[in-house]
Amino acid sequence: MRKLLIARLTFGALMLAAVAAPAQAKIEKSAWGETADHQKVDIYTLTNASGMRARISNYGAYLVSLDVPGRDGKLADVVLGYDNLKDYLTGTTYGAVIGRFANRIGGAQFTLEGKTYHLTANAGPNNIHGGPKNFTYHVYDATPHDGPAPSLVLHMVSPDGDQGFPGKLDFTVTYTLTANNTLRIDYRATTDKPTVLNPTNHSYFNLKGAGSGTVLNHVLQVYSDAVTPTDANHMATGQVMKVQGTGFDFTKPKPIGQDINGPDPAIVATPGYDINFIVRGPAGKLREAAKVTEPTTGRVMDVWTTQPGIQLYLPNNKTPITGKGGKQYVSRGAFCLETQHFANAPNIPSFPTTELKPGQVFHEVTEFRFSTVK
Repeated sequence: MRKLLIARLTFGALMLAAVAAPAQAKIEKSAWGETADHQKVDIYTLTNASGMRARISNYGAYLVSLDVPGRDGKLADVVLGYDNLKDYLTGTTYGAVIGRFANRIGGAQFTLEGKTYHLTANAGPNNIHGGPKNFTYHVYDATPHDGPAPSLVLHMVSPDGDQGFPGKLDFTVTYTLTANNTLRIDYRATTDKPTVLNPTNHSYFNLKGAGSGTVLNHVLQVYSDAVTPTDANHMATGQVMKVQGTGFDFTKPKPIGQDINGPDPAIVATPGYDINFIVRGPAGKLREAAKVTEPTTGRVMDVWTTQPGIQLYLPNNKTPITGKGGKQYVSRGAFCLETQHFANAPNIPSFPTTELKPGQVFHEVTEFRFSTVK
């Protein structure tokens, strides 16, 4: 009996120790399949000491999942996506790195240093997200780095003329998961010819957990006083519009759904939100662009960036899309906050330039900082 009691006590102590032991910060690699042309694809899991996890594929530099604690300490995956590579090959670009140029370029063309470049039109007469075979469809070279803040460096080369864009572009995106529950994304690039560049991450967030209904009750604040309005084709006109008195006014926190069906022409045309906000403060400096709070779980996401703009978008799919674990992704079941330069910037001289010249190093940073409130 004494031996049995000791054994039970020892087992209990081991179980308590296992529960109490903090997670180990690390990065792990697993095979994830191959593309149609038989390129091998891997998925990397980054874990920090708090147990937060990010899973990233070297195909498309996708953020496949992001497990974040709520106020009760329980983890939930807060980004939409799919269970397997096959669905990423054919489905929505949930969590992809977009390039060469996020958002739209009018007429699928631009003039740079006196020469006009014609791009592939894939959004009516316009180019969107760099073309039909943009960075989303590339297999990157991957270099993992272990440590207290594990990181994954993904590298690719976009050849001169890719989707019509000039210059051989050497492009790197680095994901880092810090000890304080921040997912940092660094973009770096160089070119051998003058070109334009505007990458972003296209993650769809639901802080209740992916597939947990709409995000209309999420409370959003955007650190911006103006937007770049669009026409009926969602093309930036070059104008700048103050948000005060419009449905785009998120200068103070309010539910995302409060004015999503309002009368503003750009809201009616979408319908809903698909608009670029001009972030306060100097571009190039890391500063806060937006804050989102989910009241029921207490999850908070602060978006910091060096970019001049941040695009707010909510999907309007008419029928639910089946995602990870069979979850149903409904219309307005997520929000995107895509840090970037402005749409159609190569054709609008008054917008911040997106030109990259030989000898320059493109470097932009975005951080998604997670915390909780009571």
